[in-house]
Amino acid sequence: MKAQVISFRRGRHRIKPRHFILQVSGVESKDKAEELVNKKVTWKSSAGKEIRGIVMAAHGNKGLVRAVFEKGLPGQAINTEVEVA
Repeated sequence: MKAQVISFRRGRHRIKPRHFILQVSGVESKDKAEELVNKKVTWKSSAGKEIRGIVMAAHGNKGLVRAVFEKGLPGQAINTEVEVA
């Protein structure tokens, strides 16, 4: 399943560097997003490097999810695709 990296998880004064908001294709509701909790997420760089993470929770009511990666993703990862398995 494909997803798009939307943004860092952030507040008014702080960005959490390992936490990202993802929009999964075909998921439009909070109920469907909650079914994805504990799924594995993999981001691949153009150089072939992989950074793995896990979906932790739904984010909001429109089907977005929060994922925590083992290392922070680079800023260039925003608006790129990740694989949710």
